[in-house]
Amino acid sequence: MNVDETGRLAEDVLAEVSRAVIADRTVLETILTGIVSRGHVLLEDVPGTGKTLTARSFAAALGLSFSRVQFTPDLLPADVTGTYVYNERTGDFDFNEGPLFANIVLADEINRASPKTQAALLEAMEEKQVTVDGETWQLPDPFFVIATQNPVEQGEGTFPLPEAQQDRFLVKTSLGYPETEGGVEMLMRRGERDEQQPQAQQAVATEDLQAMQAVPERVDVTEDLARYITEVVEATREDRRVTVGVSPRGAVRLYEMARSWAALSGRSYVIPDDVKDVAHPVLDHRLVLTPDARVNDVTKRAVVEDVLDEVPVPRVNREPAPSARP
Repeated sequence: MNVDETGRLAEDVLAEVSRAVIADRTVLETILTGIVSRGHVLLEDVPGTGKTLTARSFAAALGLSFSRVQFTPDLLPADVTGTYVYNERTGDFDFNEGPLFANIVLADEINRASPKTQAALLEAMEEKQVTVDGETWQLPDPFFVIATQNPVEQGEGTFPLPEAQQDRFLVKTSLGYPETEGGVEMLMRRGERDEQQPQAQQAVATEDLQAMQAVPERVDVTEDLARYITEVVEATREDRRVTVGVSPRGAVRLYEMARSWAALSGRSYVIPDDVKDVAHPVLDHRLVLTPDARVNDVTKRAVVEDVLDEVPVPRVNREPAPSARP
């Protein structure tokens, strides 16, 4: 599969998801790019903005299995990973898979979970496996977590995710409220169907996703652009408003997202605008601000925006030579 085919398939997926979800096109593109980059996605929004519908629609459009977990303070690790159940007929303990055993797992209101449950989810996200009673079980391939959280200030019992947990999410974005015309379209669509919830249909063959994921590996990134990404990341660490800047993992994730963004745009090389387009969803949530910055209402987005304004942008005069990689 080449970048042109990848771009066409991406359009098919986005068109099908858009039939079910009224949301900003860029947000849907960011989520799809995260999936193509083999990463996990964090959606932060108030209830009722379509987070669950969005996750379910992407699973349907990509032909993937889907599972939803409602996170609560009393949720146990075994409730998500699975547990052993005694089989009276055989006299053995059989493993019953938990809801994590699906291609796309919606972790709903993830910031209500206990630390023990968070630890179990962290292993699943990082290692694509779960450990139950000392035995390791591999999760399906592909495996993605699309997590949702309500803003901390929006409700009781919500707590900020630990930095280690946030760093495991490739991107963090927000659906937001639809604009007036989008709200009207949502209501008109409701009048045209009998079901309460819209349903997305499969838009691409299941195996096409793996082919799409391989394409960014053949997208070219010049040394100047690699240096630009590095300097952007380093600038977040040197900013006086920041206690913890973007980690080396974050730099790699920015590189990967920029390649995937270029591929889904039908381009076989990365330009500086690709890096800028994905910088906020990849970098913002990885920053830890100083107490003074928080008191002064400094936002993480503002810090990243300042960094992007300050770091010199390399020039791209022409399309790079085709990659020699197969």
